[in-house]
Amino acid sequence: MTDAPSAPAAGTHGVIELDAADLPAFCPNRRMAVWSQHPRVYLDLAHTGRAVCPYCSTEYRLKPGVVARAH
Repeated sequence: MTDAPSAPAAGTHGVIELDAADLPAFCPNRRMAVWSQHPRVYLDLAHTGRAVCPYCSTEYRLKPGVVARAH
């Protein structure tokens, strides 16, 4: 056993990088299997460029260079 800290576990579907065409961001996204879906939640990426789904802990983040703009 080591004393090294472990990295936080990714959510059910890991980390998903989003492009401008994928905004507004929501989970479950269009690529997820129907059997694993939970109620849809919209995710705010505008402030930090990343968000975590409160249901499945999937992490969403913007691809480098993509900027989320508010309406």
